Amino acid sequence: MHLQEKTTGSEKTYQGKVFYVTRDTAELEDGKEVQRDVVHHSGGVCVVPLTEKGTVLMVKQFRYPMQQVTLEIPAGKLEAGEDPADCGRRELREEAGRTCGKYTPLGKLFPTPAYDTEVIHMYLAQELSAPEAQDLDDGEFLDVTELPLEQAVQMVMDGEIPDAKTQIALLKTYVLLQKEQQVSDIAPHLVRC
Repeated sequence: MHLQEKTTGSEKTYQGKVFYVTRDTAELEDGKEVQRDVVHHSGGVCVVPLTEKGTVLMVKQFRYPMQQVTLEIPAGKLEAGEDPADCGRRELREEAGRTCGKYTPLGKLFPTPAYDTEVIHMYLAQELSAPEAQDLDDGEFLDVTELPLEQAVQMVMDGEIPDAKTQIALLKTYVLLQKEQQVSDIAPHLVRC
């Protein structure tokens, strides 16, 4: 039971529209019991829409808890039983008005694992369609903006993009593309045996 905690009790203390909260009792590896408050969230998806010009489509929107407009990549909440890849394609279409021909998983992240069950799945969308009208949810207001990938990465490094999922997905995209470029630079020099 090393590095494990066993749940011995759980009580739902709050039910909201997006998440619910439980107060759990957990047994530690030394036998002591502790209280754990847990936010249960269905999870989400974020997508880096990368154009053929090397620009990223991003969205500006007001985030109520932070009381400010943020610059983020398209993202959304998973519906019950929804496949994360399908959710990402849906959010790309709804928020950026695009579809894609190439869709690459970038992994997943735990935004706040100390007290929240949320998992965010990240994707890179390439070979984008021509822009179409957005299909935003009721009460959703956002503007699409386009930035060179290098500029967006520099904004992350300069602290100008504080959104965690956007930071991680942009940096992973940048590293992935750098590795692909290195391989394509080396490929013509490889000798077949």
